[in-house]
Amino acid sequence: QLQLVESGGGLVQPGGSLRLSCAIAGISLHYYGIGWFRQAPGTEREGVACINWSDGKTFHADSVADRFTISRDIAKTTVYLQMNSLKPEDTAVYYCAAVPAPAWRKLDAAQYGYWGQGTQVTVSS
Repeated sequence: QLQLVESGGGLVQPGGSLRLSCAIAGISLHYYGIGWFRQAPGTEREGVACINWSDGKTFHADSVADRFTISRDIAKTTVYLQMNSLKPEDTAVYYCAAVPAPAWRKLDAAQYGYWGQGTQVTVSS
């Protein structure tokens, strides 16, 4: 059973930075992609970025491509989301999730079968 645990959320001022972590355990990740999603109150879950575990290729949504960076640490089986130049509209619960590798780049939440519990990010002065 694949388990994902997010950490690193918190309160940050506009323009600040945070790094989210997603610690993963349970099975081999070689055939999986890992994505970050976010959901603000009253909105649908939005795909932010994803990474193909086997080769490290990444994809970022246009809305965050110049500010957020997804990466992985193979030894620690952890995926990170570095978030810079944060804006109030980035406020949301951020989730990491896993999907079988062929679907990794689509960032389609419906295809991700394993989810973490989420971590709150609040950008406010």
